Amino acid sequence: MELIGDILRLTVLGGFGAAGILAILIWKKNLATRITLLRFVIQAIAFAAIFFVLTYTVAPVSGGMPPILFLYVLFVIFGMTLFLGRFYCGWLCPFGFLMDAVTYIRKVLNMPYRSLPPKLNKALHQSRYIILLFFLMLPLVLWLFDPREVMVSPLMAQLLAGHYRPYSVLLDPLIPLIVPWTGQLVIFNVNFTYPYALNIITYAGPAFGQILAIAFVGLTLAGAFLFRRVWCRFCPTGSSLAVVNRFKGFKWAPLLYVEKDEEKCTKCGVCKRVCASQVNDVYEEKGGKVTTSMCMVCARCVEMCPYEGTLKVKLGKKTLFKSRNWLEPSKGE
Repeated sequence: MELIGDILRLTVLGGFGAAGILAILIWKKNLATRITLLRFVIQAIAFAAIFFVLTYTVAPVSGGMPPILFLYVLFVIFGMTLFLGRFYCGWLCPFGFLMDAVTYIRKVLNMPYRSLPPKLNKALHQSRYIILLFFLMLPLVLWLFDPREVMVSPLMAQLLAGHYRPYSVLLDPLIPLIVPWTGQLVIFNVNFTYPYALNIITYAGPAFGQILAIAFVGLTLAGAFLFRRVWCRFCPTGSSLAVVNRFKGFKWAPLLYVEKDEEKCTKCGVCKRVCASQVNDVYEEKGGKVTTSMCMVCARCVEMCPYEGTLKVKLGKKTLFKSRNWLEPSKGE
């Protein structure tokens, strides 16, 4: 009966998601916002699905993360980047969904966003790899200081326990604001938490950690209010393996990418202005496959480009979505 209940819940969630997506594709006529709204709906579905997985497929542990085999979740996320670039960051990440929601609040208040200096923005993007390398090497460093613990324990690795505990930081963006275990804030029996807050308190201690966690929440929310997707610029989880396409034999990676037709491009600069993470490569590259690992494939540049077929989102050789002249309705509409 429990399995049937879980299947029914997933079916209902999937039904609502499919209905929302179809409604947008059929009735949303504004080409300049259709994909953005579609992405927001998919982000909301992913947010609910992740909460569902944490609730119904694992036994919650009071005061902490449930004992799910999170090592495999890490493999899925980083493996996804090899084939789909930063699709997870642009379309599925709960922390990214939160920052996009803050951006919508800013738009309602009619407040313009700010942009980081190009050199600083690029440096923040590149810092992702340094932060990622730090966390990947940290378990080995901890083992050198305390070799009594068996470093090669498969169970500890799967549970991200012991020396492998730092790897859980890489999964923090996956945590939704509402969790099925005891969070840092409980309101009307609803458990609230915030990405990285639990790990900050764990490593800094209950007293000082609470202060640091509150400061982190305030800084990231304020940053997201001023700069679009500010955390995504140096999030270690968002380190894309798409850079492997620089090497011979891996030119196909990632399979999901933005393609540019240089002959149709007028250098209007729209793609630069609308990019949430200030990626300039779409504007600067001469044409063909845009290979930068900073791109989250959110398709905002493709959606806003006013020139027919200049930019395309492609999966392999198949075009999923292309720019259209949204200034004038097409003949089919």
